[in-house]
Amino acid sequence: MLSLGDWILIGLACIAIAPVVVIFVESLMALLPRSVRQLDKTVPRPPCAILIPAHNEEQGIAATTGALRDQVRAGDRIVVIADNCSDETAQRARGAGAEAIERTDAERRGKGYALAFGLEHLAANPPEIVVLIDADTHAHPEALERVVRESARCHGPVQGVFTDAPQSRGPREQWSAFALTFKNLVRPLGLHRLGLPCLLTGSGMAFPWAVIRKAELGTGNIVEDMKLGIDLAIAGHPARFCPDARFDSSDAPNIEAAGKRRTRWEHGHMATLLSQVPRLLLAGLVRLKPRLLALACELAVPPLSLLFIGITVLVLICFAWNLSGGSPLPLWILGIGTIGGVLGILAVWGKFGRKLLSPKILFLLPIYVLWKVPIYLKLMIAPERKWIRTERNSVP
Repeated sequence: MLSLGDWILIGLACIAIAPVVVIFVESLMALLPRSVRQLDKTVPRPPCAILIPAHNEEQGIAATTGALRDQVRAGDRIVVIADNCSDETAQRARGAGAEAIERTDAERRGKGYALAFGLEHLAANPPEIVVLIDADTHAHPEALERVVRESARCHGPVQGVFTDAPQSRGPREQWSAFALTFKNLVRPLGLHRLGLPCLLTGSGMAFPWAVIRKAELGTGNIVEDMKLGIDLAIAGHPARFCPDARFDSSDAPNIEAAGKRRTRWEHGHMATLLSQVPRLLLAGLVRLKPRLLALACELAVPPLSLLFIGITVLVLICFAWNLSGGSPLPLWILGIGTIGGVLGILAVWGKFGRKLLSPKILFLLPIYVLWKVPIYLKLMIAPERKWIRTERNSVP
């Protein structure tokens, strides 16, 4: 007979492994072979406006707008929002051929406020499609074309592939690049193969004007893109993934800057997980919308390092419980689930991560997790709530 303690640990083991099951299914679907979808350029592409929120980005704004200028067509606009800048961001954007509007509001700072300001600027002459790109993002050839066309085709939000392009190749940078590729390429690709919506991941996003104009952007949320995707999904406009549109972001220049960026991302992720998963589940059940339930499952997966730590701690507890005479079933559940998760990650690394993460560094995962422990300790003591700009690498 199983005791109450056995049942409690079995329940905790099932809860801990549930995100692993989600990741495993997404990874399995992402591993299926696919071909690049060819563009049908015989169909006219609708005009678009590209909004680029920028805070003190004078070093890299010309490179960002230059990559986009090669892809725009007649009727398109590149609009840089110089938000609370104390440098020459606006002047350099204009020098690179973009429009530049300047916003000053010391009390309301952050990307969401900047984007709301940019939409108000566009309202006088609204485009058919609005594209949101971060100031440190490089758009690969045809990336703009693909997200704009896909957004017009599906009449909804579209997310391109948004990953890091690390300039240094140390162990931390390799693991961070692989983790971001896993989160922003592999998992959304798996959802895409299942015909399910994805979360918005920060840059390389396209929206019909009628959809984005109604969104609430003027907030101080530190993961405003994730929250925006959830709001739009509940409003009936879930985001689609466009795996052939590639956008890269420069990596943080040092460990301190990388730590600040990770702290903001992961604290914001956990706050959004706790507040929005119940909201998505309720909306999905009440409206009988399986896509909202699937999005809730996707959002319910915590940052992988935190998941790794949580499962490790639970394994130790279950092991001690088994030694004291408790049931081994919780250990079996955790063991089988963990083995499946590890095999899935190894398979994903074999297809998507070989150029990002060397085999030697692959097995240094515990060290990478240790680097992030202070982030989770701060999450419990003093969670990040304010937007903080990440320092950039210098651009020649």
